[in-house]
Amino acid sequence: MQSEPLESDSSERSRPLAGQHAIVTGGGRGIGLAIARELAALGANITLVGRDRERLLASLTRMTDEFGGLHHAEPADVRDAQTAQRVISDASQRSGPPTILVNNAGAAQSQPFERMSDALWHDMIAVNLTGTYNYCRAAVPAMMKAGRGRIVNIASVAGQRGYSYVAAYCAAKHGVIGLTRALAVELARRNITVNAVCPGYAETDMTEATIANIVAKTGRTAEQARAELTRASPLGRLVTGAEVAAAVAFLCMPGAVAITGQAISVSGGETMP
Repeated sequence: MQSEPLESDSSERSRPLAGQHAIVTGGGRGIGLAIARELAALGANITLVGRDRERLLASLTRMTDEFGGLHHAEPADVRDAQTAQRVISDASQRSGPPTILVNNAGAAQSQPFERMSDALWHDMIAVNLTGTYNYCRAAVPAMMKAGRGRIVNIASVAGQRGYSYVAAYCAAKHGVIGLTRALAVELARRNITVNAVCPGYAETDMTEATIANIVAKTGRTAEQARAELTRASPLGRLVTGAEVAAAVAFLCMPGAVAITGQAISVSGGETMP
């Protein structure tokens, strides 16, 4: 009789990440939450990291009710290196060493270069690039000890090409891709893959803020502003958080072990590196 092995095989196929511990920064909403939910649906135990404690806890409750699993929240600002070390240490003691790290936390601010403040520059680098570094730096030793790991850094199409008025954001996201490639080479023989996923404009609060900013500064309608953002995309629309999450999940699957050092655009064809 083969009923038991078949049942086991079916379970493994439906929850291929069962027993793994995934840390997702910026996980309380938007793309980060979509990624966390996708990984939870595939069987991983999730540690959500973000600055808004109440939002994290609400997202955590909904995710646990829907998918089950042992999920936790860690309120933290990714810009602080000591906090990153504490988060990884506490999460490892509670749920085991992280075998998946998704660096999703980020922010975008726009300003013409000649008027851009030093504060804006430093903040964009700190949130988007240094935050990614902090969590890689904290998690890699634990992954080495575990003998495996998948790191996925959420960059942007702004890390693959230039855009007007977001020089600091572009510089930071290009840096994320550079960090991804360097770590991929260094960690390949330690059974740790490192990749970047580069969303185009997506259906998120960040994009809604960008649309509102365009409306305020240009007098265009929200519909006109949205059309401007999607004009460069052959797909002709914004991408969704679920589409970005699917790409991240693929990179975390057992079959993606030979994929490392890549910057995968999820932008409807806006960039084709």
